[in-house]
Amino acid sequence: MSLLFVSDLHLDVARPATTRAFLDLLEGDARRAEALYILGDLFEAWVGDDDPGEPGASVCAALKALSESGVPVFLMRGNRDFLYGQRMAERCGATLLPDPCVVDLHGLPTLLMHGDLLCLDDTAYQAFRRQVRDPAWQQGFLAQPLAARQAFAAQARAASREHQQGASESIMDVTPAAVAETMARHGVSRLIHGHTHRPAMHTLYVDERPALRVVLGDWYDQGSMLWLDPDGLRLETLPVAD
Repeated sequence: MSLLFVSDLHLDVARPATTRAFLDLLEGDARRAEALYILGDLFEAWVGDDDPGEPGASVCAALKALSESGVPVFLMRGNRDFLYGQRMAERCGATLLPDPCVVDLHGLPTLLMHGDLLCLDDTAYQAFRRQVRDPAWQQGFLAQPLAARQAFAAQARAASREHQQGASESIMDVTPAAVAETMARHGVSRLIHGHTHRPAMHTLYVDERPALRVVLGDWYDQGSMLWLDPDGLRLETLPVAD
C-alpha cells in the first residue's frame, strides 16, 4: 500500500471547488492509502478550535470518516493554521505531528516539515513566525472573541499577499544551506515538505551522501499529492472543477 501526502490546500469558503476536490479525494482514492499525511496549510486560516464554520466542519468530518475507515490521518501545523489544538485533532480523528519530525517510511527515516522554517532569507516572515508561535501570544489571541480573531486573520492574509508580491522569488524559496543543515542535524537522506508551492524532487548531497528533497504542490490551480510506496515516489495532480 502507498502513503499519501498533501499540503497547502488553503481551503476557504471562497474556493468551494477546491474543498469539493479534496472531499472527493478523501471519499475515493485516499481510502486505499496506508496513511494520509497533511503537512500544513490545510486551511487558508484557522483562528481556533472553537470556530464551527465552513469549510472546517465538513473537512474535519470527512477526515474523521477516513480515519474511522482504517486510514490513519496525520496532521502538521502550517503557517496559516498554526493554531490547531488537540480539540481540532480529535474532530478529525487525526494525530498532530510536530514540525519538524522524523518518521520511518517503509524503512527509510524521513524528515517531514511544513517548510517555512527552511525559508531563512525571508527575515520579515521569520520574525512574524516567532511572534505568533510564542505560547503567551497564542494564549492572548485565543482569549479574544471569535469575530476579532477572524478579522485579524483577514488582515494577516492581506498583508501576506502584499508581502509576497513585493518579495523576490529567491526569498520565497528555501535557503539551500538551511536544507542541508537541517537534514544533517536529523541524520536523514530524505525530506518531504510543502510551503513553497513548487512541487518537485530535488537531489542533493548531505554530508557528502546522496539525498532527496521532495516538495509538495499547492491546491490553487489543481490538486497536488505525493504517493510513496516501497517501489518509489510519484507526484500527481488532479483537476479542480469550477
